[in-house]
Amino acid sequence: MQAYFQLDDDVVHLNHAAVAPWPSQTAQAVKAFADENARQGSKDYDLWLLREKDLRKRLAQLINAPSTDEIALLKSTSEGLSLIAYGLPWKSGDNIVIPAEEFPSNRIVWQSLESTGVETRLIPVSNVKNPEQALIDAMDSNTRVMSCSSVQYATGLRLDLARLGHACKQSDTLYCVDAIQSIGALQFDVQACQADFVVADGHKWMLGPEGCALFYCRKTLIKQLELKQYGWHMVQDVSDFNKKDWQPNETAQRFECGSPNMTGIVALHASVGLLLDIGMAAIERQVMEKSAWLANKLAALDNIEILSPLDDNRRAGIVLFRKTDADTESLYRHLQKHNVLCAMRGNGIRFSPHFYTSLEKMDAAVSLVREFC
Repeated sequence: MQAYFQLDDDVVHLNHAAVAPWPSQTAQAVKAFADENARQGSKDYDLWLLREKDLRKRLAQLINAPSTDEIALLKSTSEGLSLIAYGLPWKSGDNIVIPAEEFPSNRIVWQSLESTGVETRLIPVSNVKNPEQALIDAMDSNTRVMSCSSVQYATGLRLDLARLGHACKQSDTLYCVDAIQSIGALQFDVQACQADFVVADGHKWMLGPEGCALFYCRKTLIKQLELKQYGWHMVQDVSDFNKKDWQPNETAQRFECGSPNMTGIVALHASVGLLLDIGMAAIERQVMEKSAWLANKLAALDNIEILSPLDDNRRAGIVLFRKTDADTESLYRHLQKHNVLCAMRGNGIRFSPHFYTSLEKMDAAVSLVREFC
């Protein structure tokens, strides 16, 4: 597994829930693209467009989308959520239900609708016996959207997306999933969970670059989102620059207003290709095994509190913990000093290993936690 990456020997990368390193083949693909551009410019632009088309195909396969027509390539998760929030028709009195612990991307965009009379209901899901029921109970006849992360960014709590999707369909509520903390780490099936929208930037578990994101929109909803951005790339006849009576693309490409991020597309194309080649079932098994190993090793230390869920159906690739006899920020700086890449989140330290992370690297991080006092 280590052969897929070229991390420096002294780096312990446990930060895939933030920004992941690129696999070797991704770095090589970007280098080759840069060299090609330097030598011959855009001579083979038609081939670049074929790669863009193939990335849609790979992303559709990754989430089991029915059609590539439902896939758009955007800049970020936030852009995708904004397209939804400002593309839907709202009326005063409508409400949106989200977990209270959401990352700001999936909170601020909904709260920004407050001036239009739309309420955002923040429902606690951490340390709740039945988080799905808490979200479902918060819905009423005025709930237009439920939006939730598949995995909570701080604690790593994994929600039952299929159960939430079923409840939304039963109540005719639109269902949006921020899947940035699961796609690339866990198997994701957009049809099984019945999501209407899925958003996920590629720079975390998908092992891609920042600035290139997946946006899924259910086919029946593509034309229902009012467009707020316009440009040459979002029209039906994208190669006819002289056409005056243009129409928006029939597919999700209508949400891509301008020139594609070709460098990002090259990188994400390579990274997603690696994930598909290995297989998401195998990757999920490795991620789950390694996060469990980390949680168990940390829990065995003195004065350690595990803040992430431990049940298999509730956890993912994130292990959040704190040392009860030490200052969290000081421990974080200690880990950074020794090249352990991690994050401070949710009043603790967040470790997030991927499928390739070795037990030796994780053991080195655990040892640094044990030795800190």
